[in-house]
Amino acid sequence: PSMTEAVARQALLHFVTSRCCYGRRAAGELAIQRLRQLGTYRYRLETFSESRLSEWVFEPFTKPGVSGPPGDASLDPWDVEVGAPRLFQSQTRRCRVPHSALVRDCHRCRGHGRSKCGVCHGAGRTRCVTCKGSRRRPTQQKRCQLCSGTGHKRCNTCSGRGSKTCATCQGEKKLQHFKQLVITWKNNVSEFVSEHHLNFPEKLLSKVSGENIFKDENMVVYPIIDFPDPEISLASQRAIAEHSAAFATSSRILRQRQTIELIPITEVHYQYSGKPYLYYIYGLENKVYALDYPERCCCSCTIV
Repeated sequence: PSMTEAVARQALLHFVTSRCCYGRRAAGELAIQRLRQLGTYRYRLETFSESRLSEWVFEPFTKPGVSGPPGDASLDPWDVEVGAPRLFQSQTRRCRVPHSALVRDCHRCRGHGRSKCGVCHGAGRTRCVTCKGSRRRPTQQKRCQLCSGTGHKRCNTCSGRGSKTCATCQGEKKLQHFKQLVITWKNNVSEFVSEHHLNFPEKLLSKVSGENIFKDENMVVYPIIDFPDPEISLASQRAIAEHSAAFATSSRILRQRQTIELIPITEVHYQYSGKPYLYYIYGLENKVYALDYPERCCCSCTIV
């Protein structure tokens, strides 16, 4: 859509209002000389991939009779049926591989269900913190009342037992080992913005939206050819080749989508106090980039 002077002025007013060191007077009194309608293309390729790996994990064994004997064949990671999330939505999910469970004695407590207390080292008692084992108070030659003159007190960590419930098997004495399947769905994105030859930071364009003029979605998409801007055709060929090399061997490509957006850019030339200035309005959100706005103080403000 064509940019009007009213919309251009309103966009600048909104911009200076959001900046602490920008004054509003210049935005209200400036005289717009020319609106130069520009635009640039943004190409985006999305490859929705799925990768799987299995790892051995364990948990306390609490259900006798549910595991198979050692040597049972487990399924291949890609043979486990798992429902995929919504297309182009990254997600990680973990699930158990069927028929992979094995039961073994806990390696931490060696099947006893309890482990030696790390505070008292199995003694059940620790040195008194008040008398530091001297049996008497430091400032008085009297028997320490906290430890009753013994220099030690019952270990609070293990309640004087010298051992505590094994944190690994939680007192069950056995562990069930099984293969856990880690499934990662990832939306891999490559973007390219065509050259616009303006005094304008290209990184700002990644923060705005444009008008969608082309969309192609399939299991595998093919490079765009003969687009009016040759840079977009080359970007499509390069991105598809890179994604195929990166994801086709290490994972499964479930879906691909490529789009082209036209991002509007308007170059606004204006005068204020007899001097020429310009600013840019970009994106469908009418964001503003004003490098040399005439009315601002000296504090450090980030211009975006």
